[in-house]
Amino acid sequence: MKENNKKQNSKNPTLSKIDNTFLELRKINKLALMPFIMAGDPNIEITSKILLKLQEKGADLIELGIPYSDPLADGPIIQLSASKALKAGTTSIKVIQLLESLKNKLHIPVILFSYFNPILSFGFENFCELASRAGVAGLIIPDLPLEEAFKFSEIISSFSIDLILLVAPNTPFERMKMISNNTKGFIYLVSVTGVTGERNKIENRVESLISKLRGISDNPVAVGFGISSPEHIDKVRRWGANGAIIGSAFVKRISNSNEIDVVNKIGNFCEEMRKAADQKE
Repeated sequence: MKENNKKQNSKNPTLSKIDNTFLELRKINKLALMPFIMAGDPNIEITSKILLKLQEKGADLIELGIPYSDPLADGPIIQLSASKALKAGTTSIKVIQLLESLKNKLHIPVILFSYFNPILSFGFENFCELASRAGVAGLIIPDLPLEEAFKFSEIISSFSIDLILLVAPNTPFERMKMISNNTKGFIYLVSVTGVTGERNKIENRVESLISKLRGISDNPVAVGFGISSPEHIDKVRRWGANGAIIGSAFVKRISNSNEIDVVNKIGNFCEEMRKAADQKE
């Protein structure tokens, strides 16, 4: 059944779970740490354990990918992870069922990352209703055009889920304003022109992009694509970002670990990133 208002919670019933998370972090000037992992790599059972471990080791939010056969925004590391997850039999409904099973254990906001076609094939409203019941707080659809996002954002919001929109380095300023003022939860700032993947450095132009976004919107700004080290986190924090999204670095460690060690390895890496995010000037 649809809910017409934002999901109520113990912090501020007028705000979404993501809004409240960033509000609390802003009060203490703390950078939000947001790992990305691919659901179903190497299998759903281990994904469940990794989600709980990330929460234990200091993640503030988690971005959970739904595997897709044609992930246009993703680089080779995440593409390979999606392929492995699909071969393991991971589907959208299995990902939602996984989150449903963790509702009483996983208390930080979970944001689903999915391309538009799998959601459309599933049935858009049906997908949102089931995701909402499973406790999903946000949704990122990287191939959803802004013009279509207006319509679908209203549907998604009716299920108490935030539709999070992306801004790229080459986004024109007027369009950047439209995205910034229509995103929910936070603005996802893509740090590079291109696909996901680990980078040796974060481009200095990201600093000016963060400044622009903070000048035109009160929404928190989280930086993703290419963040993979404590040094990167330190940079985006000093540049004024409210959050850091780390994807390929987590996914690569999952792919390179055996099933016995993978949960603890991911936990250790998350703890390392948490320490970097907590450093003060």
